[in-house]
Amino acid sequence: MNDAPNKLLRFDFQPDVSASSPLYVQLAQTLSSAIREGRYQTNEALPSERVLSEALGLSRVTARKAIDQLVELGLVVRRQGSGNYIAPKLEQPLSRLTSFSEELQQRGFRPSSRWLSRALTAATPDEQLSLGLSPGTRVARLERLRLADDVVMAYEVSVLPGDVLPEPTQVDSSLYEYLRGRGKEPVRALQHIRAMNADAKLADLLQVPAGQALLFITRAGYLASGQAVELTHSYCRSDYYGFVAEMRREP
Repeated sequence: MNDAPNKLLRFDFQPDVSASSPLYVQLAQTLSSAIREGRYQTNEALPSERVLSEALGLSRVTARKAIDQLVELGLVVRRQGSGNYIAPKLEQPLSRLTSFSEELQQRGFRPSSRWLSRALTAATPDEQLSLGLSPGTRVARLERLRLADDVVMAYEVSVLPGDVLPEPTQVDSSLYEYLRGRGKEPVRALQHIRAMNADAKLADLLQVPAGQALLFITRAGYLASGQAVELTHSYCRSDYYGFVAEMRREP
């Protein structure tokens, strides 16, 4: 294969004809490495099937199947009528308690929120139980979309006791930053994660097709004293959001 066309791209692809893996898998692995190494930036267009096939001397079927692999991995998203783009991807360690904004900033994304509602309301029975509240207690309810580089990543509803957050509209971008200023930042949290499919409302909010798989995350945050100060339900796009956990075998 002529190496010159590779100069049109940001990676070097040298197929191994003796390898057992198909060419499309080899190309997908090369593209995946280039994306993870930062050679393509979030929301940047990936070279089209035509460009890949012509530059690398491969069939368009091979290029298409390689891109299909990247879409399945959540590294690339297809935009109808526009092309294939590098997906924002947040892999959050399960062993560290951080806010959405902190995690994105640490990974080079620009976090923002699109507020849907900030108000004081009556706590539901489930919220009373989770937060250890008496019947009739009012809570601050924050409802928003969470964005990374202007891409909607999650729909989130946070509930906090009214005495912890008496004026919900004072929260701007980071809830944890606000709580830190009041000496009410959680130091421990219990988080439950399960899969679910997007209903019509969630699909509209997250800009995904109805029925698409989501990650549903429930987090309860606690002070050092053991007081529950946060209950957050997050509905996250599984094509953009993931979790990573390090596990060790006991000797």
